[in-house]
Amino acid sequence: MFAVIRTGGKQYRVAKDDKIVVEKLAGEPGAVVELSDVLMIGGEGKAPTVGAPLVDKAAVFAEVVEQSRADKILVFKKQRRKNYRRTRGHRQEQTVLKIVDVSPTGAKPKAAAAPAKPKTEKPKPKSEDTAKAADKKTEKKAEIKTKTEAKKPVAKKPAAKKPAAKKPAAKKPAAKGKSKE
Repeated sequence: MFAVIRTGGKQYRVAKDDKIVVEKLAGEPGAVVELSDVLMIGGEGKAPTVGAPLVDKAAVFAEVVEQSRADKILVFKKQRRKNYRRTRGHRQEQTVLKIVDVSPTGAKPKAAAAPAKPKTEKPKPKSEDTAKAADKKTEKKAEIKTKTEAKKPVAKKPAAKKPAAKKPAAKKPAAKGKSKE
């Protein structure tokens, strides 16, 4: 069974287990997304069902594989004879989807009904011996630091003398033109 879906202003023909790259959709990798804009559904040996504009109750379920960015495109603007040139780069954000199921009734597939939660590992508690050893190391470092600070006399640097500000020279009045009499 296949379906034609619309997402991100584009149309895609999809079937079960297909991988497609679409405009960015909300969802973490591993989450299941429902695409309800189904334009057409067809199967082997059956006449395709075409929606007007959408097929009622039909849905396509897809798993988010990854969130990524497309290759960079360069946007170049120029106005001739005006010395105007601008170059900008752009990377479009995109989502890679794996089609889990095409459903003409809109029923969620069994795998999509309960999305798998990622396992989180608990941090291993440190044994008391290693925690004590780490505390002793930090205490020793603090002792050494205070001893070295106590030994060194603190010397103040003499304040740098600022040069005297120069007063601007008095401007001479502009000489007026002499008459040739």
